[in-house]
Amino acid sequence: MSTATAGPGARFTDLLAAEWIKLRSLRSIPWFLLAATLTIVGMNANGARTSRAEFGSWTLQQQAYYAKFGALHDAFTRPCATLVLLMMGALGAIAILSEQTTGLLRTSLAAVPARRELLAAKVVVVAAVSGGFGVLTASVSFWLDEAILAGRYGGVSIGDPGALRLLAASALLAPLGALVGLALGAVIRHSVTAMVAMFAVLFLIPMFVHDDTHLGAVVAHTQPFEAWARLGLVGEITGVRFPSSLGGAWTVYPVWAAVAVLLVMTAVPNRDQ
Repeated sequence: MSTATAGPGARFTDLLAAEWIKLRSLRSIPWFLLAATLTIVGMNANGARTSRAEFGSWTLQQQAYYAKFGALHDAFTRPCATLVLLMMGALGAIAILSEQTTGLLRTSLAAVPARRELLAAKVVVVAAVSGGFGVLTASVSFWLDEAILAGRYGGVSIGDPGALRLLAASALLAPLGALVGLALGAVIRHSVTAMVAMFAVLFLIPMFVHDDTHLGAVVAHTQPFEAWARLGLVGEITGVRFPSSLGGAWTVYPVWAAVAVLLVMTAVPNRDQ
């Protein structure tokens, strides 16, 4: 009489491969990433192109100010930072909502009883894909901006004050947005509601928070977009009652990411799918 023996448990690398296959198998994802990349790079390049076209009509003082501050801001513009947060938030939400709506997540959890290991693999894959997107768009936008503004138009280099910091902050904005979207999708489990909540958290709330009071400034400084904007500033902040610090802005990134991962790791394993 033979007895059946259980095979070896899935290794974490196997879970990573499975999560990558599931994300890549969504037909919209490659096209979404391609469209998002072209949009972000194109918008940033257009900002530099517009500034170059107008450069000759500016006064010498305006030209000097642009060379010191404005050219760096054109390397990764504020609208593009908002779009990166929203686009990658949608990517993160889709990564788990696509499984919840089709029942694939229930099958995955049945096949891999170690729920937290499975979710950890999903977090790693989503962060890696969105992180690669962030590095690509930030790097290409920066070097394209430098090429457009080269010569007498106040182009920036990676060694200029604040340039490397802006590049890193812009690249890390993508995985941060993706993790927030993943967390909201895991908690809410409804596609439309999760997308609306993601839009509200990453866009609407920061837009309506004002920093003219101490409490308002504290809330504003804890928002991802405001943290990115502070990291992109060069020089001292003047004319603001409650300015944020570079250290505080950098802290916003890991805190938001940690909270998002905690929500994913606690919301899904503790309830039926």
